[in-house]
Amino acid sequence: MTTLGARPAGAKDEADTAWAVRRMFDAIAPRYDLLNHVLSANVDRLWRRRTARRFGAVLARPDAAVLDICCGTGDMTMALLKRRPRGGRPVLAADFAREMLSRAARKFGGREAGEAGAVALEADALHLPLRAESLDLIVTAFGFRNLANYEAGLREFHRVLKPGGQLGILDFAEPGGLVGKAYAVYFRRVLPAIGRMVCGKDGPYSYLPVSVGSFPPPNEMLALMRGVGYEDCAWQPYTFGIAGLYTGARPLVV
Repeated sequence: MTTLGARPAGAKDEADTAWAVRRMFDAIAPRYDLLNHVLSANVDRLWRRRTARRFGAVLARPDAAVLDICCGTGDMTMALLKRRPRGGRPVLAADFAREMLSRAARKFGGREAGEAGAVALEADALHLPLRAESLDLIVTAFGFRNLANYEAGLREFHRVLKPGGQLGILDFAEPGGLVGKAYAVYFRRVLPAIGRMVCGKDGPYSYLPVSVGSFPPPNEMLALMRGVGYEDCAWQPYTFGIAGLYTGARPLVV
């Protein structure tokens, strides 16, 4: 495996990483939604909708227990809620960056959240305050890549999923070919410059391309998922492989 987890500049270990990531996302929270949509030309909304559609059958069940982990400002949660039935069980939306989560909570109180609604939960993805075998679905969008330990995160998700429960990890990737070369220029040079101009901070949007470059490629990520114990593991590329959805399930019988 090329890397065990995220390592922002200056982080020496997992504790340093967690502190740096939390501090970074708290700092950019006020501009996070604007930058996401501008820098992706709103394609990120499409990716989230496709992810929610992939799990439509689970989301349609009123009693399904659903967690959006590393929920950030709640855009993935909102996409999931659009597929929840009236009166359905609320979606748990968890993140350990308080400033991000507070903005998510405001969205959940609005009309667009629908009847099912969501509950904001301040929690660390590597130490979830949830019972074993209690969830039907875990989804995370552009957050898993920032975990200090990828294997530990997958094991914690596996712990809280019910047998047969499903996992979806939406995150960036590095496409190949001419598209990949063009995107690399944008991702490594243009994107950090725009982020710095709008956000007024250099670190977060310089960290983004570094974190994507050090994230395991699809074949390694799928191998890691299988090694932890997931079955039916697959990767669906989105938009020429700029992003993609990893899926897997906890086996019904161990």
